[in-house]
Amino acid sequence: MTHWLCVLVQTPAHATLGSVLSYRSESLLTPGTLVRVPLGKRETLGVVWDAESAHATGEFDPEKIRSVAGSLEGIAPLSLAWQQLVTFASQYYQRSIGEVALAALPPQLRELSPEQMQRRLKRGGRSAGHSAPCPPPALGAPPLPAQSTQPPSHLHPSLSPEQATVLQQIHSQSGPFLLFGATGSGKTEVYLHCVQTLLANEPHAQALVMVPEINLTPQLEARFKARFVPLYGEDAVVSLHSGMTNPQRLTSWLAAHSGVARIVLGTRMAVFASMPQLRLIVVDEEHDPSYKSSEGARYSARDLAVYRGRLDGAKVLLGSATPSLESWHHSRPAAEGGRYLRLHMPSRIGASAALPLVRRVDMNHQPRNAVFSIPLLEALKERVARGEQSMVFLNRRGYAPVLQCAECGWKSECPHCSAFRVFHKIDRTLRCHHCGFTERVPRACPTCGNPDIAPLGRGTERLEEHLAELLADVRRPDTVSVDFPEGEPVRVARIDADTTRLKGELQSQLAAVHAGDVDVLVGTQMIAKGHDFRRITLVAAVNPDGALFSSDFRAPERLFSLLMQAAGRSGRDACLGARSEVWIQTFQPAHPLYAALKRHDYPNFANAQLKEREQAGLPPFTAQALVRAEARTQDVAQAFLNAASASAQNDMPQWAGWEPVLAQITLYPAVPMSVQRVANVERAQMLVESPSRGALQQFLSAWQVVLHATRQGPVGKGVIRWAIDVDPLAI
Repeated sequence: MTHWLCVLVQTPAHATLGSVLSYRSESLLTPGTLVRVPLGKRETLGVVWDAESAHATGEFDPEKIRSVAGSLEGIAPLSLAWQQLVTFASQYYQRSIGEVALAALPPQLRELSPEQMQRRLKRGGRSAGHSAPCPPPALGAPPLPAQSTQPPSHLHPSLSPEQATVLQQIHSQSGPFLLFGATGSGKTEVYLHCVQTLLANEPHAQALVMVPEINLTPQLEARFKARFVPLYGEDAVVSLHSGMTNPQRLTSWLAAHSGVARIVLGTRMAVFASMPQLRLIVVDEEHDPSYKSSEGARYSARDLAVYRGRLDGAKVLLGSATPSLESWHHSRPAAEGGRYLRLHMPSRIGASAALPLVRRVDMNHQPRNAVFSIPLLEALKERVARGEQSMVFLNRRGYAPVLQCAECGWKSECPHCSAFRVFHKIDRTLRCHHCGFTERVPRACPTCGNPDIAPLGRGTERLEEHLAELLADVRRPDTVSVDFPEGEPVRVARIDADTTRLKGELQSQLAAVHAGDVDVLVGTQMIAKGHDFRRITLVAAVNPDGALFSSDFRAPERLFSLLMQAAGRSGRDACLGARSEVWIQTFQPAHPLYAALKRHDYPNFANAQLKEREQAGLPPFTAQALVRAEARTQDVAQAFLNAASASAQNDMPQWAGWEPVLAQITLYPAVPMSVQRVANVERAQMLVESPSRGALQQFLSAWQVVLHATRQGPVGKGVIRWAIDVDPLAI
């Protein structure tokens, strides 16, 4: 008997073919089944989809419908909740459903034939996916019953009163929760207790724990494995992130899909992990912009985690010392429309632990062009003398952001981008951080021949070099030896994207810091988040003022968060907390942001920012989307967007019942992006805004037809690609 199936395939985002195609099969396959299907001259991975929710494209001609090549036996169908998550993500973020579904699966899964997969499953044993997962609760199912507030008998770490109170609230209520906890307050221990209690109470339950960046997964994985591997076995904890090899990602995915893995740790991509028994989702550092994808389906993993919790009947716990303003707004009292329950842990762990003292240094009173103020330099030397560590934070890598000629004004512009190439002294290169174009530093100015070309500005590489010069005469205490009769010199180390390119470099450098082999650590935001440095008692931000007057309305929020997170690296050991400090070198010491930071007063800062945004009609009080277009010329990119806008304003009002929706939509003129040219491609964007999220979604879905039609018309000639970014973080 022949059956007709709807199958999702991965086609280009704007392919006219579509991503839901019809195939024939001799057996009826359940929606969610993974299959291999012919597509053109090649064979590709597909997912059988529910015919009622999928809309296959093209004419249905039985004579032309091709047959399914085979199903991936041994892998249970993807759950209904997973299918619903993918459907929602594709609709909300305005991408094809096949693109979202197939991108959410491990790359190697898309490459293996049914026969190859069978061999792979046999080699992999239990963790490879043989176990059939139990069905998840249906959408709209009642919340899980309240769990015991007592940890299992085999779990005995001591809890602070604040941690105990928070855990009681999490266990007794349904959430979602926003855990607002100071840096060092023990949020990770709360996560561990929540997972431990869940796994002890429900024999098949699974938990998903997300972090914003790959470099934060090793230390989290170490803590979870130390806690849970002795209880549940080596396969119980797996990781999922893009830093893993394709075979590693497939192994972890299969373990999670089969239910063998009880805990999945991962970055934003892990929100789509197939976990049929998912009952708890933790999003650590939920404020971090890394949770928003910047390519493909530009989804927010944090927001999808909240939605997925509803689908799977799972509790959702968002944690941060500086919550995003959106989450802070959603966690206001329920009587005021709040949707999250806010939990508060304001104190650091340990009776003597205290938040670091924040010092503001007025750089207007320091020597001109000084990089380090005299008081800060003395404070760094004091830390070295006491055997303590310091951290210097600058969110700009490289030696200098620009190389320039003082004679003719030449600067190290990238020939392919509207940006400057960064000077990297260590390998004497000029490197574009947008397109990757790299050249050796010229011996003389390419324009006038002047040999005296000099760096302008500072990056972490130059900061490291300068600091080593300033501390050259300082000696480490208790290190007198034959080789160093006066003691060893100060050790200054740098951690950023340049020093951690090779595999294992980040782990070895962090290990050196933890071992006390580094006196002063210089780095970017890579070292400002999440790391538990026990010996650091001083954190210094040397040049933070740039974000204070940015045109990006989110810049103050990001700066406060970054500085607060960096400050949290100081004094994490209770024994050293009393003398921990944060130094902010600024030309604007009286700015309200620094005043709030000095008081560690995030609530006051957040409420003031929300008030300003409400008055200005900015998110979270309005909904926004960006439509971006790329072309060989800026005129073509902007013309395409403006033509699509004109069609929307002139033609869509004629559609029946659309006037009320369009009345809530504002379409702004097309403008160049902040970096308007990358790799010789011009980029433009158009902002779409509405006070109603529902109206914006309705408009964008209908406008897709207009955009496609405009792309196919004369004005679309020369357009390379276009994409919609819903809830953009950068405008």
